[in-house]
Amino acid sequence: MRAFKLKVNLKLLPKPETPFMKVNSQQIIFEGPVGNIEAILDLPENTSQEAFISVNCHPHSLHGGTMTNKVVHTVSRAIAGVGIPSLRFNFRGVGKSAGNYDEGLGEREDLKAAIEWLANEYPNRKIILSGFSFGSFVSAFAAKDVSPSMLLSIAPPVKRFDFDGFVRPSCEWNIIMGDQDELVDFQAVLDWVNHFELTPHLINMQGASHFFHGRLVELREYVEELVCRHVERS
Repeated sequence: MRAFKLKVNLKLLPKPETPFMKVNSQQIIFEGPVGNIEAILDLPENTSQEAFISVNCHPHSLHGGTMTNKVVHTVSRAIAGVGIPSLRFNFRGVGKSAGNYDEGLGEREDLKAAIEWLANEYPNRKIILSGFSFGSFVSAFAAKDVSPSMLLSIAPPVKRFDFDGFVRPSCEWNIIMGDQDELVDFQAVLDWVNHFELTPHLINMQGASHFFHGRLVELREYVEELVCRHVERS
């Protein structure tokens, strides 16, 4: 097994020149596979990154996870702040979204419907796909079908959900989590990351908990830099 290394310390890199801008949020309802899906569209005042859209998935539906979760809110608005329309939505059975919890299977279909809706609004754009906790489980498995340009997995719940059969997506893949995560075993995630032939880039926010208490500004900065660098390379 290869030893884990933090591949790049973004804090030591110069800030990208992409301007950060004001973000406005709109309540959205669109049709999903089992009825209405409730969503929030985070829109920059100037959609300067005309090549990209973003869709973001929330944590566990049965444990208080919603599109307004502070981590999902932070990630979606960080992406919008660099000029990319960014959608966060409630999985089936959450808020005003129709249906019932489906252990991640139906939720993948909800995600695909969200991507389809946003892609119709902003056609011919690449997708930046993110998920937090349970949302990272859903988005990771959906990635092979929706072919994102970049996948961002925040605190992927390895050992809490069944990742058997998961195939690493061919896109750029970044993982962010804290080594003091009280819900997801940090070492289990490192072992999982290292078993891929093409290792994803993992950022360890040292001392951070599962919900990044007191660290959301730092999380936002990491997301901004990862997305900006991905845009610059694309």
